[in-house]
Amino acid sequence: MTAKRALISVSDKTGLIPFVKKLVEKNIEIISTGGTKRLFDDNGIPVKTVDEVTGFPEILDGRVKTLHPMIHGGLLAVRENPEHVKTIKEHNIHPIDFVVVNLYPFKETISRPDVAYADAVENIDIGGPSMLRSAAKNHRDVAVVCDPSDYDTVLEAMNDEGEVPFELKQKLAAKVFRHTAAYDALIADYFTKQVGEEYPEKLTVTYEKKQALRYGENPHQSAAFYSEPLKNHSTISEAKQLHGKELSYNNIKDADAALGIVKEFKDPAAVAVKHMNPCGIGIGETINAAFDKAFDADPVSIFGGIIALNREVDAELAEKLHKIFLEIVIAPSFTQEALDILEKKKNLRLLTIEFTDDQKTVPQYTSVRGGLLVQDLDTKGLEGVELKVVTKREPTEEELKQLKFAWKVVKHVKSNAIVLVKDDQTVGIGAGQMNRVGAAKIAIEQAGEKAKGSVLSSDAFFPMNDTVEEAAKAGVTAIIQPGGSIRDQDSIDMADKYGIAMVTTGIRHFKH
Repeated sequence: MTAKRALISVSDKTGLIPFVKKLVEKNIEIISTGGTKRLFDDNGIPVKTVDEVTGFPEILDGRVKTLHPMIHGGLLAVRENPEHVKTIKEHNIHPIDFVVVNLYPFKETISRPDVAYADAVENIDIGGPSMLRSAAKNHRDVAVVCDPSDYDTVLEAMNDEGEVPFELKQKLAAKVFRHTAAYDALIADYFTKQVGEEYPEKLTVTYEKKQALRYGENPHQSAAFYSEPLKNHSTISEAKQLHGKELSYNNIKDADAALGIVKEFKDPAAVAVKHMNPCGIGIGETINAAFDKAFDADPVSIFGGIIALNREVDAELAEKLHKIFLEIVIAPSFTQEALDILEKKKNLRLLTIEFTDDQKTVPQYTSVRGGLLVQDLDTKGLEGVELKVVTKREPTEEELKQLKFAWKVVKHVKSNAIVLVKDDQTVGIGAGQMNRVGAAKIAIEQAGEKAKGSVLSSDAFFPMNDTVEEAAKAGVTAIIQPGGSIRDQDSIDMADKYGIAMVTTGIRHFKH
């Protein structure tokens, strides 16, 4: 039997030299391509070039070097198939027993904001995926490694003759097919965006495992957290955790909801979230003032909640946060004094996030049994929207300010949704109800006396005038809603009856 051979061609050279030296110690012959070969030469590792194996030089600026029968015949020949063995002997093809390949850095290339189209194209690997797939297909005979983190695993499992157990080779092959599928998904996504195809006939997306989770929404559900491969540092997946327990499934969902809401505001803002819905939101001249309003909005529901803030947390605010049982505090930064205070609570999770993006529209994926729904993330605001005053009374300047605040909030509340706002804070939130008047009653009851002089926002139109009447009886002075019901006039007439100013947006914000 001929000596074992390993074909090695990598762009990520992490941990490569110690690994290859161990292969050489087991009398495994090394075959390599240009850049990787130079590294081996520099480290005194004997190596044979690919063109020595193929008898054909690299051509087309290295685009063609390993795409050759002398390589792929050695990878794909089934050792237990007499015809395969006969064929490769006739053509003087030697079997290849190990393939160690990782791919051109396509992801890293397109991650650069100034990347040129030609550079992206040039960093699409062809030979690498071909070698990986050939080796993975023939994994009974070939051990294939695409991830440097697997080097030690392979060495530990390898016997003195250089044999790797089938079970490990099978796992490595599965990893290769995931690796090449993810690589191709990124390429497909890049080109699909280049040609402006919004909803292609085949949807290929890929995510990278960030962490295993103890469980999902409930202890009997298993779960894991995956992040997008192209990093957006203004997201929960790229948050930096400074302190506290590991994030749970529900923590991540709630933190994402809180972050989405607080990004609506340019002024100092504080958002409290419980079970994906806001329970208190406040804005102010300072972040401390904003938090005071958010807390005062619902001091009961905030217990065990998530707080998102769009300004640095100082010692004064940290003292207030320390007095409450919270799961997470999210902010752009914390002063050292604030950390000293908050870290006294060993389980409190402290996250920092870069507030750098502007809520750009991105795809939103929702799984259903047997399929996937895809839509643009709802980032629609009131910029460029013509607000229509449909009642006899126009809102005052202050009412209009509060209505715009309420509109930003109601977009993030589960439908049917009603939000009451007064003096730059939410005073009542009715979420996730089966009818709109039910949501209004919940919001009004929560607001109590604060409902008087408040404004109301509704995520969708009023199918009947009962919601307006409930609001009027509670003392609401102005309403913002999409409009568009065939019975709009009934609601307008009811508002006129009570002297309420009503503004329509023409925009709906259902959130299921």
